[in-house]
Formats: sequence, C-alpha cells, structure tokens
Amino acid sequence: MPTNRDTVPAYDGPLRVPVEPAQGGWYTDAERAALRLVFDASDNWRSGWRFAEYAAAFEEQFAAYCGAAHARVFNSGGSALEMVLRALDLQPGDEVISCGINFVAPHLAVINQGGRLILAEPDPLTLNLDPADTEARMGLRTRAILLTHWNGAVADVARFEELAAAHPHPVHGPPKIIVDAARACGGRSPSGARVGAQGWATVFSFESKKLMTTLGHGGMVTTGDDALAEKLHALRTYGGRDQWGTNQVLSKPACAVGLVQLARLDTMNTARIERAQQRTTALADIPQLTMPPQLDGSRHLYYRHMILVPDAWADEGRNELMHALASRYGVGSIISDPVTYLGHDFIRRHTIGQHLPRAERLAGRLLCPCLHPRMENADEDLVRHAIRSATADVTRSRTTTT
Repeated sequence: MPTNRDTVPAYDGPLRVPVEPAQGGWYTDAERAALRLVFDASDNWRSGWRFAEYAAAFEEQFAAYCGAAHARVFNSGGSALEMVLRALDLQPGDEVISCGINFVAPHLAVINQGGRLILAEPDPLTLNLDPADTEARMGLRTRAILLTHWNGAVADVARFEELAAAHPHPVHGPPKIIVDAARACGGRSPSGARVGAQGWATVFSFESKKLMTTLGHGGMVTTGDDALAEKLHALRTYGGRDQWGTNQVLSKPACAVGLVQLARLDTMNTARIERAQQRTTALADIPQLTMPPQLDGSRHLYYRHMILVPDAWADEGRNELMHALASRYGVGSIISDPVTYLGHDFIRRHTIGQHLPRAERLAGRLLCPCLHPRMENADEDLVRHAIRSATADVTRSRTTTT
C-alpha cells in the first residue's frame, strides 16, 4: 500500500471496508454437512425437528469446553441473560452493578427484571469494569455484579468474587457474579480458567457477529449452581409443571451448527488474535493513538480492535478521525460502545443522577476500525494505511485550527 496520503485520492463512494463485520465466526464444509444431515433426518412427519438430542449434546460439549458443571442453551444471549436475572428474583430496591461502557442489552435486562441499575467506571486499560470503583458503589442492597468481558478482553472474575464475599447482602449473602461473555467465548482468565468456568452464571451469545455463531442467533449459560441450571431449564421450556416459563430453546439446525463451531472456536480465535496483534504492531509507532492492550495468551480475543485517540481529541477529534477514515479512504469504524445512559433514553430515565466522568471521557476517545481474520490482505493493508494517514490528516487539521 502507498505511504503518501497524496497517492490516495479523496474517496467519495460506498465504504470499501464496512464499519464492522456482519459475521464473526465463519462456516466451512463441516457446518454445511451438519445442516444437510439434520435436514435429511428431520424432514419426516415421524421425527420432525425436535431439538432435544442436539441441544443436550451441544450443552454437554460446551460445558466440558468451558470447564463448567452445567450449560443451558437458549435462542439468544439476550433471552439467556433475562432468564438468569429472573432466576435471581430481584425485589424493589435490589441493585445490580455494571460498567457504564457497555452494550445496551445487559442494562435493559437489569431494568426489565426489576433491578436498580448502578453504573460504575471502567478500567482505563481494558475498559472492563473497574474493581475499585465497583467496591465503592457496593452496599447493603447490592444483589449482583454484572461483569462484561469487554470487546474480548477477559476480566479477572476472581477479583470480583472476592469483592462479593467481602460485602454480603444481609439476606442473600454474597452478591452473585453474572458474567456477560458475549464477546469473549473461548477466552481465558488471568488464572488460566476458561471463560464460563467462574462466577454464578456466564452468558454467551452466538449472534451473527460473535466469535462463534449459530445461524444468526443463539445463546448459552454456564454455571456451577445445580439449582440455577434446573431453574433455567424450566424457564426456557414453559416452566415444567409448576412455574412460569416460556419457549426460548435453540433450533435443532442451530445446535448442530453450534457443535461444529465449538470444535473450530480455538482455531478461529487464534486467527483473530494473530490478525489483531499484527495490526497493533504495525500501528504502534503512531504517537497519537493508543492501541488495544496485548494480554497474555487468550486473555484478549479482539472482538473489536479498540483504539483510543488522545484525551484532547475526545469526541470532536475522534469524530473527525472517523469521518476522515470513511470519506477519504472508504474505511468504516464504529464506537464500541458509548456510555449507555448517553445513547439510550430508556436507560437514561432509569439512571437519573448517575454520572461517570471517566467512562464518558474514555468513550469519547474510542473508535474501532473494522477487523476480521478473513479480511483480504489488501483490505487489511488499506485499513492500516487509512488509520495512519487519517490520523496525520486530523493532527495537521487540529494543529492548524489551534
């Protein structure tokens, strides 16, 4: 790729590289063969599309992969999280602490299940929930800590388990640690434990953009709590015989694909890590930009390649850089993600009076140019060149105006 910005003309057309990949985990002949097998075996009035056998196999293999006692499959990660929170049986005034930089779904789920959402600051390096700020916000009404492995960077779940043990609820005991691992399936914690082996419950998503996918939608919960596993099974299948429930099972074809994707997950994650670290190395000499942290092993799976602009560029300068990437070079990028109460009116109405200055500042510096292991080398070269050149463009522009 060229290194002089003058050799790349101003770009005025559809994006050459989209703002984000539409698919995360990718399919091979093995997934297609699994689908054909399921179709051939199910297109029959005697057998039909009953999912139980495939769901049970998917759950068993997923639990074994994570090192968890139980796994329960759902039709989406959102449904799975809702049911985990429902099993917590939140009462008026019960509080759930979660990081302010987040996707909206976890916060909407807390509010929908009757909890009072307490927002906490992110760690400046990983943008995961900050343990110190979390502890400062814990009190006698704290029922759970909802911890997200943000954009593939695996948080230290054990640290939050220690906090919970040190601050027990007067009736329910230590607050439950609920882990949102939608963007970190296959990762490992600082102790080496696989994501899904720690906490009261870990929720995974297999939506189209995720690290492994099941035909567009799907989810899973892992837990070591026998009672929770039994409760979740009932909730997703009409409540058994004695409680409320609904239908949130994953289809038979999706479970079949999930089994194949699970077997290939480590290979796909390794390719993603390699691509992300290569980009980080290639751009590490740009003084204005902070590249994502390079954590050991599989502690960072790079669901997004998160870049931070200088503090002086927060919001306005970051937006200028994103516009330059798109308009001059045809390279898309996304803010993943803003502080939820700033971008979602419903969450704002339920968190009135809460203000996170660190989260707002970090989110104002954040952008994530598109990254995927299967991007053509020419596209990856274009992204790297565009980041370098657009950063130089913005630096000159801001130097001139100041």
